[in-house]
Formats: sequence, structure tokens, C-alpha cells
Amino acid sequence: MFRFLLAALAIAIFATPAHAQSSWTGVSRIVVIGDLHGDYAKFADILRDAGLTNEHGDWIGGQTHLVQLGDVPDRAPNTRQILDELMRLEPQARRAGGYVHALIGNHEAMNMEGDLRYTTPGEFAAFADRNSPRLRAQLYQQTLRYIRAHPPAGGLPVFDDAYRAQWEATHPLGYAEHAAAWAPTGAYGRWVMSHDAVIRINGTLFMHAGLGAGFNTADRDAMNNAVRAALRGHPLAAYPDIETNQNGPLWYRGLALNPEAAEQANLDALLSAQGVTRVVVGHTKRASTILPRFNGHVILTDIAVPSGFTDPHAYLVIENDALTTVYRGQHVPVQTDTPAATCAYLGQIAAIDSGAGPNATLAAQCVTDTAPAADAGAAQ
Repeated sequence: MFRFLLAALAIAIFATPAHAQSSWTGVSRIVVIGDLHGDYAKFADILRDAGLTNEHGDWIGGQTHLVQLGDVPDRAPNTRQILDELMRLEPQARRAGGYVHALIGNHEAMNMEGDLRYTTPGEFAAFADRNSPRLRAQLYQQTLRYIRAHPPAGGLPVFDDAYRAQWEATHPLGYAEHAAAWAPTGAYGRWVMSHDAVIRINGTLFMHAGLGAGFNTADRDAMNNAVRAALRGHPLAAYPDIETNQNGPLWYRGLALNPEAAEQANLDALLSAQGVTRVVVGHTKRASTILPRFNGHVILTDIAVPSGFTDPHAYLVIENDALTTVYRGQHVPVQTDTPAATCAYLGQIAAIDSGAGPNATLAAQCVTDTAPAADAGAAQ
């Protein structure tokens, strides 16, 4: 039903987006930002701190490639600001010889497909204007027509004032505009589909989540085309459920959560198939800093912020293939050749917090793989 209503509400003319290039070589500097979930202030701070934007928010990053690993929307109110900023910076970066890569994450897909479990009131309110009451009334009438044409098994509900009040509580002002903007024909939906889910820069593979069985040897462009096709509502036979498959590039958590010994064969197959030496992902929170696994062959960038701690605004820089974590504004080389080197790196991060907090605990435990059990199907 949701896709039907989106089609009725879409306010932009459909145009199939030109799909993006998925591989680059000879890039000397890459800045990587993990999941943002509507935190515009964090995004803007990282851009300035990384030397990518000036005080006016314009691109000064030259030939740097910015990689944002997806999951811009949900959980916080300023999703629209981040999207608009990414869209504005893209052409500026290209003119300077740089690049803005905005990868497709599971929350981009969820918003496009009408799964709004994590969308906040502020995100809807960002779309509201003086026309919103009229548009919401139109959506309500469309909803009634659809339900009457497709009655539920238990029979039609009573469409009285109480029903409408309950419906409006779950469809606040701005909801209709949000839906139209995220539709495949909408401004943000079209823009999302002009990007990829999986890209390669130099010897590093970037994606939102990871790749598991059935996808770990798949062709990169085939996966990207399949994700875009699924989001358009026309899935490809080769990967019909790629945007929801728990082993696919938008959802797989094994690289982050599985014990390294158990996951090594999958990682080896993935690295070999893609011809890369490392994989950089977001999606799964394991630490409140950039976390290397598998002696640096996997880098996790989704930053956890435990209760009682401030967000460290941590991000990753890859410069001439050397990795650096920027954590609370301090630059820490990511040494990963051995488990001991990884432990030393985590110790340096913990020291920035004066040896307190979750990173100190992680540093103390880092000689063993203590990945916690997790429900890989839970939306995050």
C-alpha cells in the first residue's frame, strides 16, 4: 500500500538516475564518515575539522574523496540538512577534482520503502509548511480509498473521528511531503539512487554493512545495479532481495560481530573477489572509536556513544594508504599489523579519555576477540 500511495503523492517527474562510477585509483586522501542518523552538527563539525569545508560550508577539500557510509536518516531531526549539504557539496567537490561518495545504507532503503520505525517527529516536521494540512487530508482520503478497495481480512474499520485522529497521530504534518521526497520519483529518492552501495577506492572496499554468504564473491556493479533496481520497485532476478537480505551490503554484520576465526574464510573470499586489502564499513557499533579487526583488514566506523559520554566526533582518514583516526580532534595512527599493535592503538585512544570509559575497557580486552552476540536482523 505504501508504495502505491507514494506514487500518487510524488511531486517530481521520474528520471532514471545515471548510475555512479564504482571504482577509483590514484586517490591520495580519503575522509570516511560512518553513520550520521540525522546529526547535522556532528557532520558539519567533521567536515570543518577534516579541512573539507570552510566557515561558509563550501568545499575546500581539493582532490580529497569524502566517503559517507550511509545511514544519514532516522533517529535525530536533522536528516534533511545533511542530505541537502551532501547534495550541495557534490558538484563543488567535483569541480575541485575531489569527490563526495554518499553510499546507500539500510536506513536510506528503509525510508524509500516506507519503513519509518526510526524516523523522528523532527524529520517529518522539517518538511511541513502551510500546504501540509491540505496534503495530509489528500493522503488520508487516498488511504481510505485504498483500504476500501483492498479490505483487510477482519473487515473494514469504522472511519469515524477517532479513527482519523489515530491516523493523524501516526501521520503528522510533513509526513506526506517526506514520503514524496523519499519516493523513487522524489528529490531524495532519485538522489539516493544515483549512488552506489559498494565502491572501491585504491585498495579499499567501502560499503555500509558488509558481505556474507551469497554476496562475498559477487560483482560490485551487479550488486549496485540490483540495489538501485530494488529501490525502484523492480528487483533483479539475480539478487531479488538484496536491499533486505541479512547477508547483503546494507545489512551484513558478520565482519563486525563474528569471532575472527569463524569469519576469516568469508573475509578472505571477499578480499580476493574484490581485489582489495581492506574493507571499511559502518552499520554496527562495537566501540566509541574507529575499530580495526582482522589486523586492519576490516575497519569499523559506526561510533557508539555510551550514556554519560559525549560524542567524540571520530572519523577515519586514509592518506597515501596510511590510516589515521581523528578522535576528539586528536590524530592517532591506526597501527594494525599485529594484535599487539591494535592494542597499542586502542590504548592511545583510551588515553585521550584519561583512561576512563568504554575504550579503556576495550583496550584492556583487545588481545582476544570478544565480539558479543547480536541479533543480525535488528534494524539499526
